[in-house]
Amino acid sequence: MKVLLTGANGYIGVRLLYELLKEDHKIVCAVRSAARLSVPQEIRDQIEIVEVDFLKIAEADQLPKDIDAAYYLIHSMSSSTEDFDHMEAESAQNFVKLITKTDCKQVIYLSGIVNEDKLSKHLLSRKQVEDILYTGKYNLTVLRAGIIVGSGSSSFEIVRDLCEKLPVMITPKWVNTKTHPIAIRNVMSFLIGVLGRDDCYNQSFDIGGKSILTYKEMMTGYAKNRGLKLYIFTVPVMTPKLSSYWLYFVTSTSYKLAQNLVDSMAIEVIASKNNLAERLGIEIYDYQQALDMAFAKIEQNQVVSSWKDSMVSGRFKYNLNKYKKVPSYGCLKDGQKLKTEDPAAALERIWSIGGKNGYYYATFLWKIRGYFDKLIGGVGLRRGRTNPDKIYSGDALDFWRVLVADREGKRLLLFAEMRVPGEAWLEFEIDENDVVHQTATFRPRGIWGRLYWFSMLPFHYFIFAGMLRHIATGK
Repeated sequence: MKVLLTGANGYIGVRLLYELLKEDHKIVCAVRSAARLSVPQEIRDQIEIVEVDFLKIAEADQLPKDIDAAYYLIHSMSSSTEDFDHMEAESAQNFVKLITKTDCKQVIYLSGIVNEDKLSKHLLSRKQVEDILYTGKYNLTVLRAGIIVGSGSSSFEIVRDLCEKLPVMITPKWVNTKTHPIAIRNVMSFLIGVLGRDDCYNQSFDIGGKSILTYKEMMTGYAKNRGLKLYIFTVPVMTPKLSSYWLYFVTSTSYKLAQNLVDSMAIEVIASKNNLAERLGIEIYDYQQALDMAFAKIEQNQVVSSWKDSMVSGRFKYNLNKYKKVPSYGCLKDGQKLKTEDPAAALERIWSIGGKNGYYYATFLWKIRGYFDKLIGGVGLRRGRTNPDKIYSGDALDFWRVLVADREGKRLLLFAEMRVPGEAWLEFEIDENDVVHQTATFRPRGIWGRLYWFSMLPFHYFIFAGMLRHIATGK
């Protein structure tokens, strides 16, 4: 079957891509930028990639005509706190226009559970998209999920941050709201299971795990699973705005995502019963089993995708291709080089930079810079990196975005998503003479940009020299 996968760069999309390939489907990935699809080359060789921005009026022939089925996994909740619902509606409308021109027989949409009379803006938007998708000339299958628990999911990472960092919490009353978490493995089974099944055409199904829990029970359950002591005290006075700031500063989430999550956390999200799992032969897992599976992947360094690698986790939501060519005019640079006796080991250190490995020299100063960035509304260092030794173009790496990750060419190019008065690049390259080149480039924005660069020069002098020395020599 030839399957169109939209949202292929996202947390669900990347995982679903691997599952569909296991089933021997022909996959067409629709992405804004082919360059930042975070999968290895051997996967790229097996798929077809088309560049489509569903927020723009698209040409009728942008999608292959011979598509049999499509997954709609596009959402904009993290990119805006005000007009994301309009953006999601526009994307859905443009998708319907394009997919109608193909031979597509089924569209599968992963939505949110919408069983309450009063819904958050986020859930109302999901329902609106559902209604728009039902207008198309194909058969629609909607799977409605609540919180998804899996290595790299935003919900899992937020709970993980809170419980690992705060043994005592003063929490808002929404922690007593009931929710229906589901393991990512179950979500994948449902998404694959309904594909091509005519008994699932033009129907909507709620999907949930075995456990119905409050957010407080999710956190205490996590603490129990990890052997942590956790004390939670609930107060009625914490406003949604304070709650959003609380999530933003303590966890790796962006402020926009935190605001939209808090808006939804006051609404009970519980799946209605149906027999879809039995019909598809799916074993449903409980919350503790979902946590066990998540940590099994983390401990084996087998996290396939993370929400942090999606563009919505950073400052620059759209095309980063324009930053791939590092400018020279009007730029300030710090360029250093050092010969290495072991280029393979030096390359390994370049490919392992950031995250838990830090920056090899004066990492505490990088952490201070991360804290300051978070304080002024940036992404900070909490995004870390998905894998300790693998990097793909488009990945998030602390407060950087990976633009080029050419291991064969021995070149890594990072672009800063931290808050700076200008644009910043950090590049590593090993030449044919085994010389490691490390170049920091800054294009200042006005006088404040230049003042920022020159104020940082004393730190650059020994931080960049120490980092290069360790990369080249291991010392």
